[in-house]
Amino acid sequence: MKLTEISLYHVRMPLVAPFETSFGRIDHRECLIVRLEADGLTGWGEVAADHDPGYSYETTGTAWHILSEFAVPLLLGKDVADAKDFQRRVAQIRGHQLAKAGVEMALWDLLGKRDGRSIRQMLGGHRESVEVGVSVGLQRSPQMLVKTVENYLSKGYARVKIKIKPGRDVGDASAVRKAFPRIRLQVDANSAYDLERAASLRPLDELDLLLIEQPLQEDDLWEHSRLQEQFRTPICLDESITTTRHAQAALEMGACRIINIKPGRLGGLSQGVEVHDLCRARGVPVWCGGMLETGVGRASNLALASLPGFTLPGDISASDRYYVRDITRERFALNPDSTIDVPDRPGLGVTVDERALASYTLKRETFKAA
Repeated sequence: MKLTEISLYHVRMPLVAPFETSFGRIDHRECLIVRLEADGLTGWGEVAADHDPGYSYETTGTAWHILSEFAVPLLLGKDVADAKDFQRRVAQIRGHQLAKAGVEMALWDLLGKRDGRSIRQMLGGHRESVEVGVSVGLQRSPQMLVKTVENYLSKGYARVKIKIKPGRDVGDASAVRKAFPRIRLQVDANSAYDLERAASLRPLDELDLLLIEQPLQEDDLWEHSRLQEQFRTPICLDESITTTRHAQAALEMGACRIINIKPGRLGGLSQGVEVHDLCRARGVPVWCGGMLETGVGRASNLALASLPGFTLPGDISASDRYYVRDITRERFALNPDSTIDVPDRPGLGVTVDERALASYTLKRETFKAA
């Protein structure tokens, strides 16, 4: 499809409630929204970078720079055939996976609308709804954490992930497990530990957790392999897996037993499918992580999570978990069985509420082909 126009929106949206991890506490979430125009059609994508370089070195600022100065000139006015062609064209841009993923998402949306197929169908997904859980940030005390978890369980979530950091780990997880002995529970450290300090997490092995997510440094594989040897509970890698090569290396050295697939972190849906296929061939469970996405990114994640290898609940909570007003007209709701329906209309299957988008936009720029 010949891309005749590319628009970037820097948006800032208030969260329903503050969200705290080992990186810090936020009450607003920023991202970039990408709009592609081709053949009279519009495709939307989301760059899941935030304002601060906590989760990743990429921020809304770096993504804007990379897209406007480098990606747009490579794509504008060009006939981009598909995701593989897109990845070939932007291969000269090293890294910056979140930025690339946002544009690739918009391209998938365009291709689906052109062909009259949903992204779920295009990716080969077979589930009409996917099992999901909820991610709970750090609370003021273990007692407040238990109350917060209880609130989400009452809404129908059957799997809970709690954030941990040094000093707020075993005690918090134990309190939740004691209060709710049978729930599916996992913890996420977001790289808050080094190998020596992670030894303090060994009591987690007694709590029947689904997994311990990314305990060590965000760029590490080797020390995770040493740590996994010390735990019965599976270690799951998130930040460390930025390419299919990293996923393969992690599995070969035993750095993890589960992988969290975030298409944004990997550079696009096509790369997420590659990691899914690799893990499925090796019998390794995967699940789809979340990055507080708007309805645009949430629709994309649901489509990816419909693939057969996603055997663990994803962090793709209902829309009202994060936003009172989203930028899509569609609101994703939690079903009674802790699932969310996958959009089945062409492309992403959502309609952007451009008035809502405008209300959240801090900056916009449009590039047109000559």
